[in-house]
Amino acid sequence: MAQSPTPKNKANKSVVTGSTIPRPPVVVVMGHIDHGKSTLLDFIRKANVVAGEAGGITQHLGAYEVHHTTAEGKAGVITFLDTPGHEAFCDIRTRGSQVADIAVLVVSAEDGVKPQTLEALSCIKAEELPYVVAINKIDKPGANIERTKQNLAEHEIYVEGYGGDIPVVPISALTGQGVPELLDMLILVAELENLSGDPTAVASGAVIEGSLHPKKGISASLLIKNGTLRVGTFVVAHDAISPVRILEDHLGKAVKEATFSSPVKVIGWDKLPLAGTPFIVVENKKEAEEIAAKNAQQNPITTDNTVYAEGTIVIPIIIKADVVGSLEGIQFELKKIKHDKVKIKIIAAGIGEISERDVKVAQSTPDTILIAFNVKPDAKAKSLLERTPINVQSFNVIYNITEYLQKLATSKIPKEYIDQSIGKAKILQVFSKNKDKQIVGGKVQEGEIRLGGEVKILRRDIEIGRGRIKELQQQKVKAQEVREGYEFGTLIESKIEIAQGDKVECFETVEK
Repeated sequence: MAQSPTPKNKANKSVVTGSTIPRPPVVVVMGHIDHGKSTLLDFIRKANVVAGEAGGITQHLGAYEVHHTTAEGKAGVITFLDTPGHEAFCDIRTRGSQVADIAVLVVSAEDGVKPQTLEALSCIKAEELPYVVAINKIDKPGANIERTKQNLAEHEIYVEGYGGDIPVVPISALTGQGVPELLDMLILVAELENLSGDPTAVASGAVIEGSLHPKKGISASLLIKNGTLRVGTFVVAHDAISPVRILEDHLGKAVKEATFSSPVKVIGWDKLPLAGTPFIVVENKKEAEEIAAKNAQQNPITTDNTVYAEGTIVIPIIIKADVVGSLEGIQFELKKIKHDKVKIKIIAAGIGEISERDVKVAQSTPDTILIAFNVKPDAKAKSLLERTPINVQSFNVIYNITEYLQKLATSKIPKEYIDQSIGKAKILQVFSKNKDKQIVGGKVQEGEIRLGGEVKILRRDIEIGRGRIKELQQQKVKAQEVREGYEFGTLIESKIEIAQGDKVECFETVEK
């Protein structure tokens, strides 16, 4: 059965009555890591975000307002949430879909549906979001729109014309072809959703992202879903509060107030508000503190307190990242590093510059690695690091962190060696013995006997000692090896006296 793009009973949708008026839609764009999601947003807002992101991957959750006039002449505003497309940011992407009204699922006209496409779709379905499919890269030589629609249907994504009613728009994020039509479609879907808000109400919404600036302090990006946020009030996000003294719009411009569907930045929090946390607004600090006290709960950015089994090799690390989204992405990826005998243990994690305290914590635990993601040491930490042999590793792409730690963990795994049998021979005759050197004759029963090879000396199939083949002959001619079924003469160096009827097993030691 085709899935309707319009869910029922959405909490953020209401009939326009009284002081309630239509509000702009909040759109989340999702898709596989390289299907062009960031390029699409880049084209829409005419700002190159991709070039500024290491590895070409968008690594933070952002929000942007876009003004668009439809082909029918209707002027509208669309707020886009920019959620990362890789599975490492599953938690961030899920938060994005929770505050969105409409989703755009970007699928490549070359590659079709990928596992991350389905993962993004599961987030969309979990939130019952109406969504539009954007078939991207139609300008590529290998693009095939009809084949992509068929591929979508094979994964139970039934677009218009292929057994369903999910809107589909072919686009090229690179050239802009089809992008106006996509924006038209989003405004149409928003009209069908009857999105509305009350500008006279007290503002409410969700935290998009939190960050720590060494000079400005703690700031947070907020998305207003209803009401109006004004300078002079107080914002509460669980147990974090902030006076609204400095309010910036998505362009960084200072504003006195902002209303629904607008992304804004509030600076001056007493602690880092967690991304995805709902916020409310109150009139005074006392009320804000009372609400925060009631909402006080443990910070989910926790350290690993696991006690590991004896013999486990633990690699302690401290993670410092630029923003919460990055930190969560790193922690998500580190869960994939699995070894039976080596464990990655996060002894501390946080955002902002590497501090003197971080270095001292690293000093307190031997062999700690300090992982820095898009951050540098502050002045005190830098001075201390110059006198302290702490292993600091800096990165600007999350997957480089996991690659580094994966290799490190593998190198720490204790080497195990086993004796691998090459061949066995029975001793038919002992010719002479001179100290540790014995000349014997025998016949290979299985495998082969090699010159220079180590041998186990077996008596009634029980090992009684070991030796090494120093010389080897077959039919009185020097040989490198003698194979199964052939007789040989050999000089074996061993402290164990070999007897007729014993067996020698040639083996090599290999890493398990």
